[in-house]
Amino acid sequence: MSVKKLSDIKYSVLDLATVVQGGTPADSFKRSLEVAQLAEKNGYTRYWFAEHHNMVSVASSATSVLIGYVAGGTSKIRVGSGGIMLPNHAPLVVAEQFGTLESLYPGRIDLGLGRAPGTDQLTALAIRGENFNAVHNFPKDIIRLQTYFSAENAGSKVRAIPGEGLDIPIWILGSSTDSAKVAAAMGLPYAFASHFAPTYFMEAIKIYRDNFRPSAQLKEPYVMACVNVVAADSDYEAEYLATSVKQLFIGVVTGKRQLLPPPVKSMDNIWSIYEEEAVMQMLAYSFIGSGETVKNKLTSFIEQTGVNEIMTTSHIYDHQSRMYSLKLFAEIIKSAAYAPLNQ
Repeated sequence: MSVKKLSDIKYSVLDLATVVQGGTPADSFKRSLEVAQLAEKNGYTRYWFAEHHNMVSVASSATSVLIGYVAGGTSKIRVGSGGIMLPNHAPLVVAEQFGTLESLYPGRIDLGLGRAPGTDQLTALAIRGENFNAVHNFPKDIIRLQTYFSAENAGSKVRAIPGEGLDIPIWILGSSTDSAKVAAAMGLPYAFASHFAPTYFMEAIKIYRDNFRPSAQLKEPYVMACVNVVAADSDYEAEYLATSVKQLFIGVVTGKRQLLPPPVKSMDNIWSIYEEEAVMQMLAYSFIGSGETVKNKLTSFIEQTGVNEIMTTSHIYDHQSRMYSLKLFAEIIKSAAYAPLNQ
């Protein structure tokens, strides 16, 4: 693992089109576009949406539709999936959808792939129908996708039109070591969901790097870590804003999901000791604080992990505070190249 500096890394955004209390999915979509436009102006590399289903606070279920919406409202930033959950889709349909997106917005589309359904089992059954019990082979489906995208598939009886012959980068997403092995064996870039599943992060990226086989798409291992970021003018304000995501994650722990709530002055009367421990474990890779605080924590994280790219996700209730956090994070990265961050 090469030692990297904060100024060496790329930085990106993961969006779940989070619905806040008092808001609607329509509001979330409009805000997502505004965030993406600001991200583009501030040097972010890519803007990804995550596919989830049957979650009241997550409106990014029709992932490819939102990718097209945001790509159409921006001009340079890469837009993609973090990820498309392959068990829910036929590879041919994914190839056609992303072939369409790449045809509309050439050179700007990413296809991140996950091996889980992105939902509970009952909802997965509703999505997959009679295919629910069919054998699902993640690596084979990835190979099918690569085949559909290849120019060599022109002679096949089944073709992806559009999609065939297009250069659409494929990423492997994961929250365990299994996906690391797949990404390494196939020579594909690897994005880890450390923003909610930190337990196997260090082990997974080591397995990925140790077993990486160069491919036509990628010559050396490339690791992206997704982390939670809440940046503000002071540590106190950032911690206050972060109570929203903590409340949201209580719903993940208990199964009682809710829309993203407003921040509170204290969490003491909101969570139990068990819930607090579970939530804070899930949020282990979170960067919350002033610009200087976040910069110091992030610098240590980069030196420890050697990741190539940071993908930020920010569950912040107030839209303007979320926008400001995104802008401040970009300034943190940029400032690392030349001087200490001005407070």
